Amino acid sequence: MAAEFELKAELRTDKGKGASRRLRRNADLVPAILYGAGKDPQPLSIPHKDLHKACENEAFFSHIITIKAGGKAQEVILKDLQRHPAKDRIMHADFFRVQMDQTIVVEVPLHFTNEESCVGVKQEGGNVSHTMTSLEVSCLPGDLPEYIEVDIRNLGLGSSIHMSEIVLPEGLTILELALGEDHDQVVVAVHVPRRVEEPVETVEEVAEDETEEAAAEEDSDEEPSDDE
Repeated sequence: MAAEFELKAELRTDKGKGASRRLRRNADLVPAILYGAGKDPQPLSIPHKDLHKACENEAFFSHIITIKAGGKAQEVILKDLQRHPAKDRIMHADFFRVQMDQTIVVEVPLHFTNEESCVGVKQEGGNVSHTMTSLEVSCLPGDLPEYIEVDIRNLGLGSSIHMSEIVLPEGLTILELALGEDHDQVVVAVHVPRRVEEPVETVEEVAEDETEEAAAEEDSDEEPSDDE
């Protein structure tokens, strides 16, 4: 798959938390690290606005990315992204170099189709429950898809789709399935809607309430006594 994302970065030699804070504060840059392919890790800095804009596209997280730094272009995938816990800020990014003849492990998003016409929803009144939103797969960089499609049109009430039932694009392997049947997790299911039932009062509770109300009315009807 041809790279559709490109980022310009600067090589950096200063390291440590203090240097990273200065990059973010003074230059609005995101500290990043580039590693893999048997080469030494290379610290980078990337303009926050460029990285933030790229992250708005879901495909950025499962695409081959071209990073240009130091006069060289390298093909990478995003392996980790750290965000500020309270602000809309990217704090750090990890990129992994890829070689087209070596397999990579990537988290690929799932796209669920035909939910509006799903049998278990439209005909049987159920609710769709997504237990997974992405899959970790192994593949060659050239086989990496933007997303994996899961058609749930024929999914009935009380039924589910497991990882092993997903039709994968050619060249993809789900690593979790190699660990055994116990790891064949549910990806999506259709459940019966939950109903909230009103509590039913017993005959004794109703009678007790009526007695208390009657006693309260009698007390209110009594004339106050004069103590003169």
